Amino acid sequence: MKLKPLFNMQRNLDTYIQTEKNITHDVFLEKGLALLVELAELANETRCFKFWSSKGPSEKDVILEEYVDSIHFLLSLGNEMKLDDLELWPVDHPEESLTLLFLHTHTSINQFLLEPTKGNYEDIWSWYGAVATNLGFTHEQIIQAYLDKNEKNYERQRSGY
Repeated sequence: MKLKPLFNMQRNLDTYIQTEKNITHDVFLEKGLALLVELAELANETRCFKFWSSKGPSEKDVILEEYVDSIHFLLSLGNEMKLDDLELWPVDHPEESLTLLFLHTHTSINQFLLEPTKGNYEDIWSWYGAVATNLGFTHEQIIQAYLDKNEKNYERQRSGY
């Protein structure tokens, strides 16, 4: 999946939001925490860890929208750290349970927030890509969902979200 257009779209959205909200301070850690929260929301929708419950996961479209919420913050963090030259999604999909993939993704996000290197950034993408594969999402579905949510985020900002 080609990422460059998504980095550009995210940069434009972030600039719009930060200008409209008059944000002038460094928001790297806030975006990092937001990514962790969005990852947790995704895990909650999949219910992969809820061994105590017989209720199944949310509908696939709900899970996909939650998935791309994290993509927004992942792209944003890359832009913040000038790591937007990542052209293709790193493909290294380990065969793991969904729960373990969430834990690996969480760990890689924390590692990146502490040491924002290109290698650590690519590690997040790799683990998060494995989550997508496990959930059965294609790159085309992810891109379309990102485009849809990007527009929804602009609408939210224009309506005083």
